[in-house]
Amino acid sequence: MNKKTISKINLFFSGLLGRMEENRDFFKDITIQFKSGTKIFPAKITQNDTITLDYQAVKRETDKNGLWDILAEEFLKYDEAKIIYTERGAKIVIDANDKKVNMRHEDAVEAAPQTSVVQTGREYVVNPALAKELLTEIGILAKNGKIKNDKIRKYNQIDYFVELMGGVLKEIGERDEYVILDAACGKSYLSFVLNFYLREILKKKCRFIGVDYSKTVIDASKRMAKNLGYNNMEFIQEDLTTWTPNVRPDIVVSLHACDTATDMALGLGIRSQSRAIVSVPCCHKDILKQYSYEPFEPIMKYGILKARLADTLTDGIRAAYLESMGYKVSMIEYISPLETPKNIMIRAVYTGKKSAKAKEDYENLKKILHVEPAIERFLKEKHGFKITMGEEHDYGC
Repeated sequence: MNKKTISKINLFFSGLLGRMEENRDFFKDITIQFKSGTKIFPAKITQNDTITLDYQAVKRETDKNGLWDILAEEFLKYDEAKIIYTERGAKIVIDANDKKVNMRHEDAVEAAPQTSVVQTGREYVVNPALAKELLTEIGILAKNGKIKNDKIRKYNQIDYFVELMGGVLKEIGERDEYVILDAACGKSYLSFVLNFYLREILKKKCRFIGVDYSKTVIDASKRMAKNLGYNNMEFIQEDLTTWTPNVRPDIVVSLHACDTATDMALGLGIRSQSRAIVSVPCCHKDILKQYSYEPFEPIMKYGILKARLADTLTDGIRAAYLESMGYKVSMIEYISPLETPKNIMIRAVYTGKKSAKAKEDYENLKKILHVEPAIERFLKEKHGFKITMGEEHDYGC
């Protein structure tokens, strides 16, 4: 190729290198296919702390200027070249020869096979055919590409959760980068799938922080993120009752954190003034152990009815407390009870306007039910207790 062509390539290539820096957490690689006649000579560019060029069985570390100096010399030797820039969810292709230099964008998700996979009468928001690599890595898909039988319910729950996040994103408004905090993240299924959805389907820049007290699940999540190249995720082993992030989250999420672990997640969201909190609670045992209400004794003498009433009271108390702390709260049945009986989703969006009426309602509920709710307890205590569930837990029931 002549110098005029190479000058045009340089303009496009400089833009790719700028994008590589800007989208560092999502960048995968740049491959170049140098072509002379029918022969193709491949090169690959990756970036960690430095830029590495792998070409002709030699790996060289360099910077942006040094990289172009090397490549410019190589372009002169060949008739044409194809440059493929790849990041999560997108590809940019440059075709170059002495007749023309063209650049085109390709959507990596749309380029995937559009296999319709349906469970329980609905199409997935994150179609397993499009997210095969992700879902295989986190153990949802089997080797044959189908969802494992024992993971169908779990994936349905996660996918419904992800679908409903669209409305929450609209409520908190556009952000340059969404910071999502997964409290009591367990094996982080929700974070991984939500990460895929935000970045590769909605094309939104995002960062994920997963927090759990179990070292085992945190180490497992780190390994999966590394295997997938999900560099925009970090996982931290911490006690939810005492830890506070060094950045304000846009959304704190929590899926089926057992019993008071949900209160820890809500408390963390309040403490960090998260712009939104989305939680699906599980195992309402704390209030069940505490509450009493004399007018309902004829009902509560039946243990199953007392337990079901405790579920409703617990989430109602949580809602009143969130409203008293400046959140607008809504509750929905987010998935069919056939999938899981623990199917109430609490959605809270921060307004900054604390409700005196909600505070009064909350205090009245405490008094008449004779309870000390965990959500307030965790926010007041200077030293939180540690969750003592099994090392392999994912906080789900």
